[in-house]
Amino acid sequence: MHSPSSFSEAPRPFLTWQRILDWAQEHYRVRSFSKDERIPARPGLLYLVQRGAVRLVGTAQVSATSQLTSRRINRTPEEAFLGFVGAGQPFEIVAQSPFTLQSYAHVDQTSVIWMYWHDLDNWPHFRREVLDAFRHQHQRKLLWLSALGQRRTIDRLLGFLTLLVEEFGEPSVSEEDPEVLRGYCLPFPLTHAQIGSAIGSTRVTVTRLMGKLRQRGLLLTQADNLICLPVDSISRPT
Repeated sequence: MHSPSSFSEAPRPFLTWQRILDWAQEHYRVRSFSKDERIPARPGLLYLVQRGAVRLVGTAQVSATSQLTSRRINRTPEEAFLGFVGAGQPFEIVAQSPFTLQSYAHVDQTSVIWMYWHDLDNWPHFRREVLDAFRHQHQRKLLWLSALGQRRTIDRLLGFLTLLVEEFGEPSVSEEDPEVLRGYCLPFPLTHAQIGSAIGSTRVTVTRLMGKLRQRGLLLTQADNLICLPVDSISRPT
């Protein structure tokens, strides 16, 4: 299990990262986005989150056949929250009918760099870092699938929240004693509807179950409606 890490700074060697930023600005390959603004990403390109957070959403076009007319009827695409990409991390967009993947800025002033894969030939060491980051993301997705395979909705919910906080959580201290660590919080908001789409449930059910988790002491209350877990329930920093 991975320890919670900061979400605000790109965890890259300064010199290499600065060179990439300079290159991106020189070639007009960097752009900032407002909260919830769609990032016009397309398959085949590599994207790097320079600042902020990117929200990935999967969309499936659902169709059905009418028994009266025998015609196929296209329904409104169903969206599912697929996770976040933090500062300093890469992501790709894939498309395979009838599924599509889209990306949105989850917080204001989210900055994204885009490049072709062969552009990484300029920085061989950084290329290895990017590939390692994708391997790490793959491992986390396997844990995500394991959590979503739980039979009870409340277990899926807690497993999902634990994985998110382990990946992106920041320390939260006691208001009475700043030396006491209460737990770890997501540094950005996440709606109950988004959580529901991720675990195959509804907003109403998520709200009810999160209340149960709070009653059991497995979920903490934090200002700005941020999701927090007690320190004993997740991996501690090393």
